[in-house]
Amino acid sequence: MGEALALDAGWLFAAFLIVLVVAASGIATRRFVLERRGATVECGLRRPGRPWRLGVAAYQLDEFCWYRVFGLSMRPTQTFPRRDLAVVAHRAPTEQEVTILGPGRVVAECQLSGSAAGTAGTGTDAGTGTGTVDLALAESALTGLLAWLEAAPPGSHLDAIS
Repeated sequence: MGEALALDAGWLFAAFLIVLVVAASGIATRRFVLERRGATVECGLRRPGRPWRLGVAAYQLDEFCWYRVFGLSMRPTQTFPRRDLAVVAHRAPTEQEVTILGPGRVVAECQLSGSAAGTAGTGTDAGTGTGTVDLALAESALTGLLAWLEAAPPGSHLDAIS
C-alpha cells in the first residue's frame, strides 16, 4: 500500500511539473510573439487608486497598447489612442515603487482625454472626459514614448479638439 501511495504521489508531482512547464512555455511564447511585432517595451501601469501592474507596451500606428506580463491573451489589456495620451510630468519612483517595478524606472504621469479616459472606468474625472494613468518605463523607453507622441501625423490632434 505504501508503494502504491508513493507511486501515485510521483505521478501527481510529474503531472504538476508538466502543467507548470506548459504554462511557462505559453507565457514565454506569448512574450516572444509580442516582441516579434516590434516596438515593445517593459512598462508598468497604474490607474489612480489601483496598484501597479507589470506588463509590456507596444507602439502601434496610432495606439499605445499595454499587455499584462502574465497572461495568454494576445489582445491588449489597455489601449490608448495617440491623440488622447499626453505625458504631463515624470518623476523618480518612490522606494516602495522601486521594490515593485525594479530599479532603473521612471514614472511618467499621463493625462488622458476623449475615449482613452473611459477605457477602464477608474481614474476619470466625473463630467470632464479626462483621466490620468501612470506608466513606469526605463529612461530610454520614456524618451521613445515622448518621440512617438510628438511624431503624430500633422492634424491628428484636431479630431480630439472638436
